[in-house]
Amino acid sequence: MAIGNHLRELHGLPVFDFPAVDAKHTSALPAADAVAWRVSVGSYDSQESWPEAFARFAEAVDLGRVRALVVGSWSEPFESGPEPVVAALLEARERLTALRALFLGDIVFEECEISWIIQGDVSPLLDGFPELTEFGVRGGTSLAFPAVRHERLRSLTVQTGGLPAEVVRGIAASDLPALTRLTLWLGTSDYGGDSTVADLEPFLTGSRLPALKHLALCDSEIQDEIAAAVAAAPVVARLDTLDLSMGVLTDEGATALLAGQPLTHLSKLDLHHNYLSDGLRQRFLDTLVPAGVQVDLDADDADEDQDGDTVWRYVSVGE
Repeated sequence: MAIGNHLRELHGLPVFDFPAVDAKHTSALPAADAVAWRVSVGSYDSQESWPEAFARFAEAVDLGRVRALVVGSWSEPFESGPEPVVAALLEARERLTALRALFLGDIVFEECEISWIIQGDVSPLLDGFPELTEFGVRGGTSLAFPAVRHERLRSLTVQTGGLPAEVVRGIAASDLPALTRLTLWLGTSDYGGDSTVADLEPFLTGSRLPALKHLALCDSEIQDEIAAAVAAAPVVARLDTLDLSMGVLTDEGATALLAGQPLTHLSKLDLHHNYLSDGLRQRFLDTLVPAGVQVDLDADDADEDQDGDTVWRYVSVGE
């Protein structure tokens, strides 16, 4: 499955596309604080650079009232990273006083495949916007996340087809005392996803992220190993929602998860896109639904191929 739709909401606000430079018909713009603004340029043969588009945006919209900003595609994201984007945002930070949510790289497959998106070091954005409560980034190539401290960040999302272990370790070493939601798309080794369960250990032991309530370790080719580790992870006892979806979860990992600590305190367990037998699905339902846990076991998009005795199973989002 590829990412075919842009973000529709950020920070509880509907996403509104700031008009392109060549837009022929434009209506009145919404109030600056009423939407999450998406600023983007064409991935191919763009008529302006992203900083130029942002300069037009800054002239048309009161930056001091902007609460949420979505960075869409920049010029040729498959060949160049977002450094000019980051520089433009940091240059405007003294005007973006109300900014609380930022997503970097809302790029769909028609613009650039997720594993082709060239990213960079995102820590300057967190350092530069200390009032952010939500931050997200898409794309793992050249992504860097050295350990940071951020007092107010409550939600962190990293979407990749292959998340480098160094990034996982940087997040794990970060001091994020207010973080309640962590979502990591770990991906596959084919696209740079080389993290192991050991890299996830700081999250699982509960020694980091003291406010964490939602943990999503998704889209992994080692989903069985992750499920087995989660089964005994101390952090689970204080979670409200647990998400192990989008990966190659089979009966092996599911059995370990069911045999581990109770999950009946959760409000939701998300296991969608899985490779479970009907019997295991029913065991999850019989165990958790009576306790009031919402369980997502949808596997409609989980495809597998067989070549002789070899069975090939796939994560939800790879290339």
